[in-house]
Amino acid sequence: MKLQNFSLVSEFVLYGLCTSRHLQHLFFIFFSGIYVASVLGNLIIVVTVISDSHLHSSPMYFLLGNLSFLDIWLASFATPKMLRDFLSDRKLISFGGCMAQIFFLHFIGGAEMVLLVSMAYDRYVAICKPLHYMTMMRRQTCVGLVLVSWVIGFVHSISQVAFTVNLPYCGPNEVDSFFCDLPLVIKLACMDTYVLGILMISNSGLLSMSCFLLLLVSYTVILITVRQRTAGGVSKALSTCSAHIMVVTLFFGPCIFIYVWPFSRFSVDKLLSVFYTIFTPLLNPLIYTLRNKEMKIAMKKLCNHHVTSH
Repeated sequence: MKLQNFSLVSEFVLYGLCTSRHLQHLFFIFFSGIYVASVLGNLIIVVTVISDSHLHSSPMYFLLGNLSFLDIWLASFATPKMLRDFLSDRKLISFGGCMAQIFFLHFIGGAEMVLLVSMAYDRYVAICKPLHYMTMMRRQTCVGLVLVSWVIGFVHSISQVAFTVNLPYCGPNEVDSFFCDLPLVIKLACMDTYVLGILMISNSGLLSMSCFLLLLVSYTVILITVRQRTAGGVSKALSTCSAHIMVVTLFFGPCIFIYVWPFSRFSVDKLLSVFYTIFTPLLNPLIYTLRNKEMKIAMKKLCNHHVTSH
């Protein structure tokens, strides 16, 4: 980060979501509630999976617990700053803070994309190769899948930040969003960044599209397999699968829209950024818990245990 000394810009101005003071106060109350619900909801899932031996030993819930852990960070990398800015006249962020937001967004986002592919693979093995499930999805495999998701997310993110931090920034320094988003920040550099922008955005676009296509293939194979079977357990597997498909659609839709067509800026981009950084981490625990009987039973047991212990 010491390379920032070569730039004349030491801080960036964030436009935020709106300019109306009245709306900003309403947004502060609304998004504070969303943020607290997101963090608590995902934290409850993580604690439930860790504390319940059955869920903790299950590959599907082990991966779900890790997804919720990532969602806590996804909800937290920019939202607290946004909430504070709702109550501030000037929405400033330091150069280092801006680069940190870009790093954590792509680190967490990249890791979550790969983890969603791992979860699709888990469902594929469970439905298409049920007799080999416990062999193919043993604990070492699950830990390996989680580590791979983190490594890919880190490599993807560091490759983005390494280019961005070295660009010369001499003004303007206004970012038309509530956090430092890569396509918006590189446009502020004092040089022609069109080619560099294509390379960096294609990095994100390639990761998003490749993961999304892998997920489409996985769920297509799963749905074809389900149609060919009439076993009673298939309906349960399909219910879990449909929850995964909803999460995938909600998470990948905005990301692909923003990073595959980055140079045609729409006002809807800001709304999409709000959706996948704030609402998606809240929707994940809702989708997985409301549609999952085992998770609800485990949460009830955890709550009862906590009450009786006091």
